[in-house]
Amino acid sequence: MDKSKLIEKLISKLETERTTLAQAALSTYEAATHEESEAEDQYDTRGLEASYLAGAQAKRVADIDQALHNLRVMNLRNFTENDVIGASALVGLDHDGKFSTCFLLPLGGGMSIENNGVNIQVITPKSPLGEAIIGRRVGDVALVDVGNQTKEYDIISIK
Repeated sequence: MDKSKLIEKLISKLETERTTLAQAALSTYEAATHEESEAEDQYDTRGLEASYLAGAQAKRVADIDQALHNLRVMNLRNFTENDVIGASALVGLDHDGKFSTCFLLPLGGGMSIENNGVNIQVITPKSPLGEAIIGRRVGDVALVDVGNQTKEYDIISIK
């Protein structure tokens, strides 16, 4: 799997999300500052709520901008089966007979992309699964506590 193509797909997905979110933030800001949003009494908080939402949307746009920058300048490392898992590793996992592929990146956790029919989940080192696999090798077992149970993930490949 070509990691640079995966990064391109992630960038494209984030750029689309950014465009949509920036438009929504602008619309929300306009609604918050429109004369119809002026409070009619002390309990009317429509304008205030809209301004909070616009602020949160603008923060998310800034977060996406940071993620885009980081993805564009990130050094992608090629791993061998003997290396320990680190940033930019593409890791194959087996959990109870179910195979999954994770892409360990500093930002963008929770996103997923599809490549040649394979769903790839982006995880970060701060996520429970990221914490469990970082520093491990092919053949190791990663343990992840989920609620009151522990899930075992067999590390079966790294690229």
